[in-house]
Amino acid sequence: MGTKEIFIVVLQFLLSISILVVLHELGHFLMAKLFKTKVEKFYLFFNPKFSLFKKKIGETEYGIGWLPLGGYVKIAGMIDESLDNRFIGHEPKPWEFRAKPAWQRLLIMLGGVIVNILTAIVIYIMIAYTWGEQKILLDSLKDGLWVQNSVLKQIGFRNGDKIKTIDGEPVKYFEDLVKPPTPPVLTAQTVTVERNGRDTIIHMPKDLIERLIDNKKKEGLLAPRIPFIINKITKNSPNREVDLKKGDEVVAVNGKPVRYMDEITEYLQSHRNQTVTLTIKRNGEKLERKVRVTADGKIGVETYLDKTIIEERELYRTETKKYSIGQAIPRGLQSAKNTLSGYLKQLSIIFNPSTGAYKSVGGFISFAKIFPPVWDWHAFWRITAFISIMLAVLNVLPIPALDGGHAMFVIYEMITGRKPSEKFLEKAQIVGFIILVTLLVLANGNDILRLINK
Repeated sequence: MGTKEIFIVVLQFLLSISILVVLHELGHFLMAKLFKTKVEKFYLFFNPKFSLFKKKIGETEYGIGWLPLGGYVKIAGMIDESLDNRFIGHEPKPWEFRAKPAWQRLLIMLGGVIVNILTAIVIYIMIAYTWGEQKILLDSLKDGLWVQNSVLKQIGFRNGDKIKTIDGEPVKYFEDLVKPPTPPVLTAQTVTVERNGRDTIIHMPKDLIERLIDNKKKEGLLAPRIPFIINKITKNSPNREVDLKKGDEVVAVNGKPVRYMDEITEYLQSHRNQTVTLTIKRNGEKLERKVRVTADGKIGVETYLDKTIIEERELYRTETKKYSIGQAIPRGLQSAKNTLSGYLKQLSIIFNPSTGAYKSVGGFISFAKIFPPVWDWHAFWRITAFISIMLAVLNVLPIPALDGGHAMFVIYEMITGRKPSEKFLEKAQIVGFIILVTLLVLANGNDILRLINK
């Protein structure tokens, strides 16, 4: 990516995280205010030593820190990440967190998670209402799928396969195979494909995700198997002066007949830094054009196809759904539910050492890279909704220093009737902080190692 693309990715990442952090902390803030608990600070990002901006309004100081690792609200009488223990040993004041009943403290701690879930639901409703859904019908892919990943080929997939079921469940849309956060085709135990008119069952290995992570090649997963049709010549193409037009379909390379994009890309990869002759079909006429192949096996053209070409050449059919606001609400709820269950499944895979999926855990670089290098509001809000669900799940993990850790101690108190001492809570907070810093170092360390190993 160029400088401009990197800037756009980083900007989207910071905007998304800022929105979600503010809303998460607002959840704690509103719950605290509801139960008449004093909130001393409300910050976007952390502010060790100094703040970029701060202003006191009423009893609360609002500000923006310089360290973009999240945000916080400082609630009076609560042992939190600030490790402020000045109140220990003194009688609780009526406005302090520790003076409130256990059920109120539990709601204050879960306020951020509740808002994250509600935020995701609202975003999904907005997406359904604004953009609707457009999906590729799998049974319309008459030439099946392009298996882009060499690891998938190693375990038995072949170009032209038509996926019928995943773990015995029929699959209707292409997007249902590859949807994030973890594509269902990668977490399945069995995948049934139609190949040469017969059904073949592919047994998926447990360590598939680990093998994909260890694969050093930059490869996709699956794509519709379609002809190589040019959309436009790219800005830095070595073939900008060549007579290539939108809609030109490559049907041969150096006289060798080819039909599909995968055949042509493989041929170009084997002819890097060479000149090859393309035979193209334009308006029913066959023409020859000499083109230069770059060092990475490209010819500098974009093959992204618009709806017009797809429909005119009957490459595949899409199903478009538009939603009224009344229809968008249940659709948004379903999308949030699907994302939540998908992320929980992803976590279960990560925590299973046999899958090797823990190697995929990343830090800020991995987070930022899920945003596209162009500004796309549809993609931005879809990714933001996913991150909101993810933050909700991670925050309820029973780790001291996270909301889930605080909630765990409150629930223990509600069940046993015994409240952990403030000294114990302070030590637990320190242990939790050490755990979080360790996880942060490991996650971002993975990112750095990936960059080094490229």
